[in-house]
Amino acid sequence: MIISILYFVIILGIIVFVHEFGHFFFAKLFGIYVYEFSIGMGPKIFSKKGRGGETVYSIRAIPIGGYCSLAGEGNDEDKKIPKDRLLQSKKVWQRFLVMFFGAGNNFLLALIVLFFLGLIIGSPSNSTVIPGVIENSPAALAGLQAGDKILKIDGSKTKTLDDVQLYLTIAKGETELTVLRDDKEEIVIKVTPLEGEESEKAGYSYGMSFSKEVEHGFIPAIKYSFSKFGSLVRQMVITFKSLFTGRVSVKELSGPVGIYTAVDKTRENGFSNLFYLLALLSLNVGFVNLIPFPAFDGGRILFLLIEKIKGKPVKAETENLIHNIGFFILLGLIIYVTINDIIRLF
Repeated sequence: MIISILYFVIILGIIVFVHEFGHFFFAKLFGIYVYEFSIGMGPKIFSKKGRGGETVYSIRAIPIGGYCSLAGEGNDEDKKIPKDRLLQSKKVWQRFLVMFFGAGNNFLLALIVLFFLGLIIGSPSNSTVIPGVIENSPAALAGLQAGDKILKIDGSKTKTLDDVQLYLTIAKGETELTVLRDDKEEIVIKVTPLEGEESEKAGYSYGMSFSKEVEHGFIPAIKYSFSKFGSLVRQMVITFKSLFTGRVSVKELSGPVGIYTAVDKTRENGFSNLFYLLALLSLNVGFVNLIPFPAFDGGRILFLLIEKIKGKPVKAETENLIHNIGFFILLGLIIYVTINDIIRLF
């Protein structure tokens, strides 16, 4: 348990550091006053002022989150800061880079980790071709054959194996698969999976196996990192849409407790899986932060777009109030998700 907690703290710490450093780097680059750069939330366990006595660098007790506090975001000290060093005094494109490169850094981290995983342990195939069908399984009885290429699941296109596994996981009951047979004939097959199988083994609950081929080398690693990155982003978009269509319930989302559980399970399967989890979580953090909702970086970018359209900025007080409201809504969602995570543990 102690080892799992340590990995949990390290993984979240890396993701948060990379994210906040993106904001910090561009803020400093454009001369914005930075009050504090913090990893973690809650009480300080370490802090130090940087050169010139401007920015406080902190590590706080609760290792979930962090922040880069900038002048102009509603701090009481803003009145003491020269106007040309406030966030609002900077050009729209400069503020966009400050806001975007929290998520942007998370995306870069995910790409780098995926590349090194592909380089060191090999690049797994992401083909949607079914290499094998288990005898007398639901897939076999429905008519699926080895060599069939899955084109669609319940009408949704499947470009990669990741797409296939996601759609099989969120499918409810009878599932419609459109497959290409012998590279010439499209066939629609309806399959009802076995009940009681774990979602991580969605393919097995249907009776299908997937390719385990692995390529090695520098070029395959590059291709794998970008292909896997794009595939994971599509998964997140699909999951986000499914929250609104009802295919995925809010109860299925995970918070800090769920992430800890994932770390605990993943560490048993080796360091390569932990590094993959690092890439996955980093990409998730980047994606979620770009959602145009108040308090997220995407919400702040939305206000920049409004400013560009209107030709003048929204009042700082109004924008900060909206972000504060959004923050408390998100806090409520995190509490709800965390309670569900705890219930799932038992």
